[in-house]
Amino acid sequence: MGNLRGAATAGLLAGMMALAGCGGDLVPRGKVARASKPVRAPSQPALETRQCFARLQSQSVAFTPLPDRNFGGGCSAIGSVKLLDIGVPATGLGAMTCNLAANFAAWARYGVQPAARLILGAEIEKIETFGTYNCRPIAGSGKLSEHAHSNAIDVSAFVLSDGRRITVQQGWHGDQQTRQFLSLIHASACKRFNTVLSPDYNAAHHDHFHFDMGGRGGFCR
Repeated sequence: MGNLRGAATAGLLAGMMALAGCGGDLVPRGKVARASKPVRAPSQPALETRQCFARLQSQSVAFTPLPDRNFGGGCSAIGSVKLLDIGVPATGLGAMTCNLAANFAAWARYGVQPAARLILGAEIEKIETFGTYNCRPIAGSGKLSEHAHSNAIDVSAFVLSDGRRITVQQGWHGDQQTRQFLSLIHASACKRFNTVLSPDYNAAHHDHFHFDMGGRGGFCR
């Protein structure tokens, strides 16, 4: 009996240790687990990522490929790049999946800049963003945001060559010209990104556009 009890106790302890070892990979509701040190994933980019690199190069976009990384808690930066020059200066750009980066660069060049010239009579000097990668859940949810996979970007404002600065927060319900500009570039974004969220979506987006490449696409609000 003593041997049986000892074996059972050892088995129970082994099971508890196994569960404890998995704890660092669990994401409690509303919280994001963080690993103390990023874990590098395999360095060879996937075929889709290599094809995306070629797409960026063909568009004369300057970028640096980033090493694949898993940060724990489900957060990662896989197939990501750091954009260096997309033709329009942009702030706050961190790790972005290549597909997101390619669509953002195309949106800035072929959507935002022409709209500014046509409607505002000025050039875009700078696009301001709230950033890209961020290991966090969706606001008010336990589900990880696409930001946690370097697959989303939040755009907050545009600086024009004539000195004007148009913010999403003030311009979305601003004068007619500004509303027309923001509405046009919002529509352009809906053709390029899988998910596009504006101040009309909810209060959490009152001051920015959220773009990501998650989901099946076609979610434009």
